[in-house]
Amino acid sequence: MLAVIPARGGSKGVPGKNLARVGGVPLLVRAIRAAQESERVDAIVVSTDDDRIAALALQSGAVVIRRPAALAGDEASSESALLHAWEAFENESDEAVEVLVMLQCTSPFITPAEVGACVDAVFAGADSAFTAAPTHGFVWRRDSADAVGVNHDKAFRPRRQDREQEFLETGAVYAMTASGFWRHRHRFFGRTELIETDPGRVLEIDEPSDVERARALAPLFDAPANVPGRDDIDAVVLDFDGTQTDDSALLAGDGTEQVRVHRGDGLGIAALRRAGLRVLILSSEVNPVVKTRADKLGVPVIHGVADKGVVLRDWCGSEAIDPARVLYAGNDVNDLGCFEVVGWPVAVASAHPAVRDAARLVTSVPGGYGAVREIASWILGKEIAP
Repeated sequence: MLAVIPARGGSKGVPGKNLARVGGVPLLVRAIRAAQESERVDAIVVSTDDDRIAALALQSGAVVIRRPAALAGDEASSESALLHAWEAFENESDEAVEVLVMLQCTSPFITPAEVGACVDAVFAGADSAFTAAPTHGFVWRRDSADAVGVNHDKAFRPRRQDREQEFLETGAVYAMTASGFWRHRHRFFGRTELIETDPGRVLEIDEPSDVERARALAPLFDAPANVPGRDDIDAVVLDFDGTQTDDSALLAGDGTEQVRVHRGDGLGIAALRRAGLRVLILSSEVNPVVKTRADKLGVPVIHGVADKGVVLRDWCGSEAIDPARVLYAGNDVNDLGCFEVVGWPVAVASAHPAVRDAARLVTSVPGGYGAVREIASWILGKEIAP
């Protein structure tokens, strides 16, 4: 069972679309994880012509098949990319593919259950299967100067319960026998089974506004199951100003600054350290108060840095820590570089809108009011008591 995710680099409607983050996770990675967690595919291939997409796919556990330029343009069909990826995979792996599964990462809310249901339908005797959502909409088209009903007679409006049920193709998951696809060269052939899905999760990203809608919906669909536990995290890296403070400062006449921190955050950091987690404070500020706070908490600090993302990547390498198992908490746009490095980017509730949009999770309280303590309670699965 081979899953293929077409993910070319070019996109006119949404530049860099397949790398756009929804719920803090790139669309490509969301699709890869849905295939992995379905436990119904043996290998996952990403077909791409883009270096960044290829690197992210490899990091996420997928095989990369480089797509030729002739199959990477706007006119190239998904079937052509699927056929190329399948043939290349068999040639490189010497494995024979029986079932092909295609996932489109422009559908951000694919579930592992949907992947499994499509595969199971093919194993049960269907030649092809796809995800679709029930709809009761009246579809129209323009015909010259007149509006014409497509799925209804405009002179007769039956009640919803009296109409035959119709379904909308979601564009998320397709499965088919490899032999049938080879003969027919398209994704629908023979006996085609429809896998009914939740219409509330149906969203295809074609325009920038679709990305914004997906980001607004992600907290509803991803949480609370997406909250990390101790088995998911090896290190917690924390911004300082605006994350451990309320982002305000008292400036004295001699130029010294004072900031407000939350005692509960200190308790949370102590609990994380007792649980064996690495904790680091990473800040662009050069103010000595950052080191003073780190020393009081007993954690290392790196501060006064320009590019926090580069520093964080280097730190993970030097400490032999998998970035995918790092949680980074921040609040402002200079934290976005770190968000691209780690597996668990978290924004505090008071974060800049761009940071909230890029986060995988958002705390319920603002920075400086116990956000770090809340994060610690997620990871440790319990409230952090005084």
